[in-house]
Amino acid sequence: MQILDGQMASQAIRDALKMEVAQLIAEGKKIPHLAAVLVGNHGASETYVGAKVKACAEIGYRSTLIRFEEDISENKLLNEIENLNNDPGVDGILVQLPLPKQVSDEKVINAIQVSKDVDGFHPISIGRMVQGQPSFIPATPHGIMLLLEHYKIDTRGMHAVVIGRSNIVGRPISILLSSNSQPGNCTVTICHSHTHNLKEICLQADLIVAALGKPEFLRADMVKEGVIIIDVGITRVPDPSKKSGFAIKGDVKFDEVSPKCSYITPVPRGVGPMTIAALMKNTLKACQENN
Repeated sequence: MQILDGQMASQAIRDALKMEVAQLIAEGKKIPHLAAVLVGNHGASETYVGAKVKACAEIGYRSTLIRFEEDISENKLLNEIENLNNDPGVDGILVQLPLPKQVSDEKVINAIQVSKDVDGFHPISIGRMVQGQPSFIPATPHGIMLLLEHYKIDTRGMHAVVIGRSNIVGRPISILLSSNSQPGNCTVTICHSHTHNLKEICLQADLIVAALGKPEFLRADMVKEGVIIIDVGITRVPDPSKKSGFAIKGDVKFDEVSPKCSYITPVPRGVGPMTIAALMKNTLKACQENN
């Protein structure tokens, strides 16, 4: 069993990006600038955005963090996005989800200019990805593919099972894994809350992407020997033994499942750092294409 260390793979990508930024500076070219929009004081969102801003600083990008109160109106947020769209100094825009109930996620995602859509959530970005055209790939699926690439895992001909069908992870990673690429060229089954015989389907899988948001859902009796496990889940579970009062759990019962795996991602230090690395790659791409 080998751990797929997302922290290490992410650092390798960041180091390469840092060198590219140094080259841009040497040539007198524009440095990438990421604008992050954070609404409210959601603990997990604060952590995620903080990590993204920190990554920008480490690599040498400019970043701007724009904060709004939880009660912001939808129109005010949409106006702010329009301002960022029209700002030539901003290359990439991300709006941290989830948003409060009075604001439509869909409207906000659709309002972001496609050329600045570094989260890769805009319908045009998704459509281009489906057709195999150049596009911004959603950061978490992109990060998973980068991780498989980093560890030189040949996925050709594998049966990949994706548990979860969200537009952010499940659906896009199913498309990427089935694409004519390396990594890729898998036969993909998407499972969800209405799937019959989920255990039997998982037992057929050479590669499982667990992205359903249920802590420790995937157990040892659901996987075969030699399987590759990508655990996207990250849930705070109450734990009085921890100073913080909670523990971070993935969608996979790690201690049970890992002895059966050829490769497995840990939680944390697995997919999370790769999501940020992919976002940083998208931001550089946006800067290059917009300038």
